[in-house]
Amino acid sequence: MALKVFQLINIVLLILVSGMYWGPWLALTRSIATFEPDVFLAVVQRLNRNMEPLMTALLPIALLSTLPVLFLAYGSRLPLFYLTLTALLLFVVTLLVTALVEVPIVKEIVTWKASILPKDWRQLRDRWGAFHYARIVPSLVGLVLILVGAIF
Repeated sequence: MALKVFQLINIVLLILVSGMYWGPWLALTRSIATFEPDVFLAVVQRLNRNMEPLMTALLPIALLSTLPVLFLAYGSRLPLFYLTLTALLLFVVTLLVTALVEVPIVKEIVTWKASILPKDWRQLRDRWGAFHYARIVPSLVGLVLILVGAIF
């Protein structure tokens, strides 16, 4: 019973994390290149203000919620253990992409003014958008693995 409770907690938290990656990409990133600079900057600043405090807590908590599942599955439920471990590693990839690529780009963008943009601002904007894929894909695959482990 304890394993199922921890799996449920883990699934809910990882769904929230995946949603935080997927939602902005679906809603904005695919069309953000069409935004005028002032709109682009306003959107990035708002996203940053809304998402940074939540994801700063949510992502580590979601990753940590995987540990009890791994502990309880180890030895007695090896397929669940390996599916969960693989999913955890995939979500660590999303953390690394976020911390090493996405956050530094956003920290730079939020300092910009629409009237004074760097010459390479479009390239940086496009790099930021492209790296969203590097978070979405592993998070969705990891989420599927977590669900497969819970269902089967």
